[in-house]
Amino acid sequence: MQPRIAVTMGDPAGIGPELCLRVLADIHVLRTAIPLVIGDHGVLAQVAEQCQLPWTAQLIDSQDEAVELPVGPAVWHVGGLPREGWRPGATGAVTGRASYRYIETAIELALQGRVQGVTTGPIQKQALQQAGIEFPGHTEIFASKTQSDRVCMMLTSPAITCSLVTTHIGLREVAEKLTTESILQTIELTHESLAQWRGRPPSLCVCGLNPHAGEVAQFGMGEEERVIAPAVQQAKSLGILVEGPVPPDTAFIPARRERTDAYICMYHDQGLIPLKALAFDSAVNVTLGLPIVRTSVDHGTALDIAWQGQADGSSMIAAVKLAAKIASGTK
Repeated sequence: MQPRIAVTMGDPAGIGPELCLRVLADIHVLRTAIPLVIGDHGVLAQVAEQCQLPWTAQLIDSQDEAVELPVGPAVWHVGGLPREGWRPGATGAVTGRASYRYIETAIELALQGRVQGVTTGPIQKQALQQAGIEFPGHTEIFASKTQSDRVCMMLTSPAITCSLVTTHIGLREVAEKLTTESILQTIELTHESLAQWRGRPPSLCVCGLNPHAGEVAQFGMGEEERVIAPAVQQAKSLGILVEGPVPPDTAFIPARRERTDAYICMYHDQGLIPLKALAFDSAVNVTLGLPIVRTSVDHGTALDIAWQGQADGSSMIAAVKLAAKIASGTK
């Protein structure tokens, strides 16, 4: 049987509802997974009508705790989203609170084993903060709710894969947050996951932090020598195929990409700039180290085109398909 994947609607005021509708109607998704959209049925119906998007799904009322999940596409309606106090294209506390409830519901269903994976729609981090929810993003929510202290964010596509040592922090904070332990953990999680998914040991490339990878401590505060290189050496001693620290400005050239299965990047934009340049519409966000499968789109809420029928569903569809692939154990 195909794995059932919970698909959270994301922020209702963004493009998440449209993406969910495109998932429910995509024949390639339906061949590999059973999508269960977690969100607001009224919003989905309104977006479908406004954007003229066809969709078919059974409605499930979340108040019925004993409900049997159907064998086909369905919408798990999470109540509590008021019809007033918010509008498409403008998020705030109301939509931030709603998007958080969708995430909580999906995680709970996954921990109960009622779904085999979770794919998350885009959320607005400022809206979470306005709702009093003190998580900077999805990764931190999933780590907390599943009590996982060994996680990392990986963005993957057919063209390039990048794992991040640090995520949603300011650039000036990166150097002080980097530790040999956190870098080694990211290397190990990436190695373990890719080896399992691809059936062979992956080849990893670790980026330096500073220009020219520090050029023997000429730039920066010697992070390459003090922090990054020791992590690489420890990983090599564990039998992991890894090189680095490599100067970031040459790490992503075509010749190196051809022999690299994944990059270990020191901060958010070091990995996401090349990834989005090469694979904006096809990349998928995966949280490694969780007891459940979690994938996500690699883009934001796109408030400027919300509810207009212009959203590209490629990343969301790819994320659901990857979640199903991981959950079913296929390579």
